[in-house]
Amino acid sequence: MPEKSWKVIPDVSRKAAVALAASASLALLATACTGQSGSGASDDASKDTTINFWHAWSAPNEVKAVKSLVAGFEKAHPNIHVNVVGNMTDDKINQALRTGGDKAPDVISSFTTNNVGKFCSSGALVDLNPFFKKSGIDPETTFPKAMNEYTRFEGDRCTAPLLGDAYGLYYNKTAFAKAGIKTPPKTWSEFEADAKKLTIPQGDSYKQLGFMPDYHGWETTTEHYFGQFSPTYFNKAGKSNLATDPAFEAGFRLQKKLVDELGGFKKLETFRSKLGDEWGPKHPFHTGQVAMQLDGEWRLGMALDAKPTFDIGVAPLPVPDDQASQYGKGYITGTIAGIAATSHKQNAAWEFVKYITTDTDAVVGFSNGIHNVPSTLAALKSPKLKYDPRFKTFLDIAANPDSTTSPASINGGVYLTTIQQLGYDYESGKVTDLKAALRKTAAQIDTDIAQAK
Repeated sequence: MPEKSWKVIPDVSRKAAVALAASASLALLATACTGQSGSGASDDASKDTTINFWHAWSAPNEVKAVKSLVAGFEKAHPNIHVNVVGNMTDDKINQALRTGGDKAPDVISSFTTNNVGKFCSSGALVDLNPFFKKSGIDPETTFPKAMNEYTRFEGDRCTAPLLGDAYGLYYNKTAFAKAGIKTPPKTWSEFEADAKKLTIPQGDSYKQLGFMPDYHGWETTTEHYFGQFSPTYFNKAGKSNLATDPAFEAGFRLQKKLVDELGGFKKLETFRSKLGDEWGPKHPFHTGQVAMQLDGEWRLGMALDAKPTFDIGVAPLPVPDDQASQYGKGYITGTIAGIAATSHKQNAAWEFVKYITTDTDAVVGFSNGIHNVPSTLAALKSPKLKYDPRFKTFLDIAANPDSTTSPASINGGVYLTTIQQLGYDYESGKVTDLKAALRKTAAQIDTDIAQAK
C-alpha cells in the first residue's frame, strides 16, 4: 500500500485504471506460459548463481529498505546473488514474464493484488504450494487469513504476501473533544451520529465536514466500505453474490445514507472539488477540513509530516450494529511476490522468496524500513518492530481473523471496477432501484468473467 510507504502513492484496488491496464496485459500471458503440477524446478540452489528480482518501489527510503532486505538474504545465502531492478511497472513486469530470457525476472513483486487471478490462471507465475510443502512451511499458520486469501486463486498459490496494507479510521481528537465525543465510533450508527456532530456548515459549504463519504473521496471505495460488512463476493460456483449477499446492499445503503445526511451528493462534491489532493500536505484531513478519514496505515506518517494543528487518533473502522462483536476488523491488501514460470533458477528463486516472505527478522526489518504492515503472524508480534504506538491499530487489524479482502478473479479487478461504477451511479442518484441494479451488475460481472475464461 504508496503503496508502499507513508510517502509514496499506494497502488492497490483503488487504482482501477492501473489495475485494468495490468489485467489487460496479463491476458497475453495465457498463451506464453503453462502451469506446473509440481515445482518443476531442477536447478541446484547450493551452487553459485545469480537471480533477477524486479520490484516497483522507487522512493529513497524504499530503495534503501530493499537493498537491506537483499543484503540480509545474500549474507544468509552467500552463493546466491540478487540482481535488483527497481521502479518497474506491472506492464513492464508482465512483458518480461511473457518473453523470458537471461535479463528477465526470476522473482517479481507487484502492488496489484487484483492481478493474482491472472498470474495464477495464466501460469505466468509458478504455483508455490509445492515449494512451501517441501520447505515444511504451512501458509495457513504463517500468514494472516486475509493475506492468505489474496495470494491464491482456485487452489493455486502463485504468490506470497510481502508486507501489507490495513485500512482503519483516522480522527481529529481535538475536533472530537470540541464536539463532546469521547471515543471513536465502533458501529456505523455511532459513526453516522458523530459525522453529523462534527460537521460545521459555512454558508452553502462547510467549515468542517465530519466525514467525506463520496466514492471519489480518498480511499472511500466500495471494497473498503464493504470490508466492514464481511461480504462473500462469489458463490462456490464462481457466480457473483452481489445481488444475493445482503452485505452488499447494506454497504451501499450505509454510504448513500451518509451522503444524504451530510449534505447531499452535489454539495459534497462541490466541497470536495476545492480540497487538496490525496498525497499532498493539503489533504483535507491534514488541514482539519475533514474530521474523520478512512485510510491505510501510510496515512499516519504523511499526516504527521504535514504538522497538523490537532491531535491525531487512530482506530479500527466501525462495523454494522449487528456485528458489534467483530469490531477491530478491517480491509487488507498488500504487495505480492512470485516466481516467474520462465525462470530456469526456480529453486534459487524460492530460497529468496522464502526468505523475504517468511523469515521473521527479514519481514520485520522490511516493515520498519517501509512502514507497511508485516505479512506474517510471527512478525506482527515481533518485539523488534519499531512504530508509533498508534500504528499498532493496523497491526491488530492485520492479525484479526475477521478482517477481509477482495478475492482474486480470472479477469483481475474488473469486477471491483464494475461494482465501483454502480456505487458512483447510486450515490449520485442516477440509480434509484438498488435491488434491480444489484441484479444487473451481478449479471455483468458473470458475463465478464465467462468471457475471460
